[in-house]
Parts: sequence; structure tokens; C-alpha cells
Amino acid sequence: MTTTSQRESSNRQQRAQKADPHIPGLATVLSMICFTVGVVGTIIFAENGMLNDTWLIIWNIAWALLAFFFLLSLRVASQWEKAVILRLGRFIKLVGPGPFWLVPIIDTIANWIDHRVMVTPFSAEKTLTKDTVPVDVDAVLFWVVWDAEKAALEVADYKTAIAWAAQTALREIIGQSMLADILVGRARMDADLQKIIDERTTPWGVTVQSVEIRDVIIPPDLEDAMSRQAQAERERQARVILGESEKQIADSFAEASQAYIHNPTALHLRAMNMLFEGLKEKGALVIVPSSAIDTMNLGGMSGIVSLAEQNLKKEKQE
Repeated sequence: MTTTSQRESSNRQQRAQKADPHIPGLATVLSMICFTVGVVGTIIFAENGMLNDTWLIIWNIAWALLAFFFLLSLRVASQWEKAVILRLGRFIKLVGPGPFWLVPIIDTIANWIDHRVMVTPFSAEKTLTKDTVPVDVDAVLFWVVWDAEKAALEVADYKTAIAWAAQTALREIIGQSMLADILVGRARMDADLQKIIDERTTPWGVTVQSVEIRDVIIPPDLEDAMSRQAQAERERQARVILGESEKQIADSFAEASQAYIHNPTALHLRAMNMLFEGLKEKGALVIVPSSAIDTMNLGGMSGIVSLAEQNLKKEKQE
């Protein structure tokens, strides 16, 4: 599909060049003036009998030739163009931008070379990677003609040749790369493509400025599998991070416990603080293991707490 669109674009450009032969309006005006002078002069001379028939014919031929000379010889190249001139089939010079003259019949314009940066889209469809995965890759090529003479004389159609060279280079790069490298290493692929294409187009007077990969399309089944794999990898990483966090918390508790081994008073105060913090919330219920009551000496503390709760209930009832 892309190749067909490239051919249609090339055909449109060729038709546009044929429809616009770069004949300036000045050449048309001068030709019309010459025809007018010839016709008016013929009428005046014929009515006054100033010239005989032979001289009238010469007069008409001279002005007609002058009109055709302006129409066939004067051309104008745009600021970004250069014209390749052949004289009797041999290259003689490059002209432009601006107006220039041709020798009628002898000189011909072989090609109009555009020196602006050109953009060529290209693609590789159903191309197998190194790990035998079919992919569709779309890319864009930015290039410019630096030698108009080579572009006109060394290759028949340099625009089409550049498009094909880019497409074959893209297929070569895909065939030498793994799918993972294509998906994550686009910058490297861009650089490799630019180098390969530039080596092929330099003899044609064309240099590649940059290559950009627009999109990489993989089969839907493989895309789903890669999505599930990525999700599983994220879950694995989350579990690893959670395990590392638990390990750090356990290490912190182990380090803190060392401060209470030989200081039972500090442990008792910490236990009292924990109960106090738990009972601050309204309607809070604190569950303490029976083993912790003996270890932290919470028996007395729990009795005081219970007594305080009973007194508080009696006050509310009264």
C-alpha cells in the first residue's frame, strides 16, 4: 500500500512538472508583443504599399521567429530549484535560481532539482525479526539533494530510488534485530537506518538528514501475551518490594528489642504508653495476649484500666 502511494505521489509530481514548464509570464508577454507588431506592421505596410509581398513575408517570419525565441528560450527557476541543461544530449551546466536563457532546439532541460528538505514515508510489512516475529514498521525519511548533477545523471528517478533503498534497509535492520530491541531501541535503529541509507544515496548526490520510526505493530496475540507478561512482572516486583519492606520492619523491631532486654522499666513504660494510645480513641477495644501481660508486667495496669472503665460507667448511669 505504501509503495503504491509512493508511486502515485511520484506520478503527481511528474505531471505537475509537465503542467508547469517554468515559462515566466514575461516570455508570454514578449511573444504576444512580437506577434502583434508583426501583424500590425503587415497591415500598415500592405495598405500603404510600402513593401512588396516578398518583404512582407520576411517581415512576418522575422517577428514570428522572435516571438517563438522568447517563448522557447526564457525560463525561470524558483529559489529552491536548479535546472540541469543538456546541449545536444551532453550535460553543460546547472542554472538557477532566477531567469536564464536556452538555445532553442539545441538546449533541453533534463530535470528540475529541488534543493529543499524532502520527506519520504516508507514501511516494512510482515517482516520477520531475528526471533521470527512478524512486525509492521512505519518510518519517515528526511533527505536533501546536495549535488544536483549527480541526482540527475547518476540515477533515473532519484526519488523512487531513495524510497526503495529506505524500504530495503528497514527490512535488513528488522531481520537483524530482536523484537525487544526494536520496541525499546528505536533511537539505535534510527541511527543505523540513517547510516545505511546515506551510504546508498551518497553516490546519487543525496544525503540523509534523519530517519524516524513512527510505529511498530506486532500481532494482536503476541501483544496480549506481552501485556500479561508485563502485568505479571509488575506483580512480582510489588511482592518483592513488600517482602523487602517486611524485612526492614523486622530488622527495626529486632534492633528496638535490644534496648528493652536489660531494661524492664523501659519495657513497662512502653507497654503503658501503648495501652494509653489505644484507649484514647472513643469506643476503642485493646486486645492484649496473656503472655504479654506477664512479660510486660501489665497485670496491674490492666486492673487499673478496668477499674477506671467501671467508674466511668457508673458516672454515666447516675
